[in-house]
Amino acid sequence: MENYILEACVDSVESALAAAQGGATRLELCSNLIIGGTTPSPWLFKEIRKHTDIRIHALIRPRFGDFCYTDPEFAIIKQAVADFRELGAEGVVFGILKPDGTLNMEQMKELMDAAGDMSVTLHRAFDVCADPYRALDQAIELGIDTILTSGQKNVCIEGAELLRELVEKSGDRITIQVGSGVSAEVIRQMYPLTHARAYHMSGKVTLDSVMEYRREGVNMGLPALSEFEVWRTDPEKIREAIKVLEEL
Repeated sequence: MENYILEACVDSVESALAAAQGGATRLELCSNLIIGGTTPSPWLFKEIRKHTDIRIHALIRPRFGDFCYTDPEFAIIKQAVADFRELGAEGVVFGILKPDGTLNMEQMKELMDAAGDMSVTLHRAFDVCADPYRALDQAIELGIDTILTSGQKNVCIEGAELLRELVEKSGDRITIQVGSGVSAEVIRQMYPLTHARAYHMSGKVTLDSVMEYRREGVNMGLPALSEFEVWRTDPEKIREAIKVLEEL
């Protein structure tokens, strides 16, 4: 396949460098992947930049949960877009909905202005919007470069039919990037079904903490999650996905 994109979603310096080592086209940089990702700190961005020149798109999402934001939350989002532009990020990733499930075009236009010449991705707010076809047209109208989507399903393989339709309707006007549950094998299955050339994956593995002393029964966050597990991108998983894309 020519002109493919493999974006690695990462939330640490270690994962960013692993993704770059594996051959990822670019990074979606975030924090808190375990809750779907939130806005990363500028210090994380700067530290990654010290070690690699891989293209970085920063996720702008102030909190976990829905994509309908209060005025203070919107102010934070808009400032974050401007800050990452000043830092030199190549792109930003955001999305805002109205309570009725439509794109908030007024706020999205403000964010597009704040993004300037950065690449813009509409994130998976698209997957919970009321009308994906209308949202596709609106994203194109806004001048958005990419839509990250699972085809409005929990995992992309279940959304293959909608993804195929989106790829067909988008033509060369916007890139449809397949996300959620992506791996080398899933790419091999999805391409014949959708003809999508852009994919998004974390390539994560779960590592055991280096902590030797472990105080059990004390949780810093969700009780279901162990405090002694670390999520990291595996360069080999990225490498395997790149190999499949090059073979297709």
